[in-house]
Amino acid sequence: MLEYLPLILALAAAGAFAGLIAGLFGIGGGVVMVPAMYYTFQSLGYSDGPVMHVAIGTSLAVIVATSLRSVSAHAKKGAVDFDILKGWVPWIILGTLIGSYLAAMIPGRALTGIFGTMAVILSAQFFFGRPDWSLRESMPGGVLRAGLGSLIGSLSALMGIGGGVFGVTLMTLCGVKIHRAVATAAGFGVAIGVPGAVGYIVNGWGQSPVPLSLGFVSLPGLAILAGSAFFVAPVGAHLAHSLPERQLKRFFAVGLVLVGGMLIREAVWG
Repeated sequence: MLEYLPLILALAAAGAFAGLIAGLFGIGGGVVMVPAMYYTFQSLGYSDGPVMHVAIGTSLAVIVATSLRSVSAHAKKGAVDFDILKGWVPWIILGTLIGSYLAAMIPGRALTGIFGTMAVILSAQFFFGRPDWSLRESMPGGVLRAGLGSLIGSLSALMGIGGGVFGVTLMTLCGVKIHRAVATAAGFGVAIGVPGAVGYIVNGWGQSPVPLSLGFVSLPGLAILAGSAFFVAPVGAHLAHSLPERQLKRFFAVGLVLVGGMLIREAVWG
């Protein structure tokens, strides 16, 4: 147990940071948790098999806790737009189920490369994105809503993230105020985390190289990360309403580029 104490502490710290990020930016924290678990599992010697799948599946399970905590804190401030959630959640769930099914068929190195590439792309939104950018004055409906909602769910399931980055970007471009978008996007995390985790459990049953796992969800990883992240998300939600985000977002963007680059390198060269 003492041998693995540094790794346990590292996961706990990653979970706490993920909880802070979840509340602050309305995201599920997966962009932090997935690489943390991936490298932790590798350092424990579980480098063979679909390790990235386990990291992503476990992240989606943790996101259920972080997003519930985050959206609850935002709802107390009256910032969550439940009308948007009612219209978008069904399509996000459908996309998440599709994404989790596809992920089980993608080789581990390819999935690692997908995560790394998307992390680098997402960093551009954190670094260059501005809340005053707008393309329209209201959220789309009909076929466009179905397509975009399914796409958000699918991409989020493939990356193990809560969809907050996609959701906040979409909502602000459609005229939703930034604080309301952040709060509402936390609800996207619940819609993605529950079906995503179930999908990774079912589609990964009996395939995990990591012991004490249900499918592609690691129970120890879930317990440690969820335990540390659950209590920190409200702090991030409070800060989202009281602190300027621009510099913090840029630091976070640089971190995403570095982590994404490392994962792309590993996917290409092994």
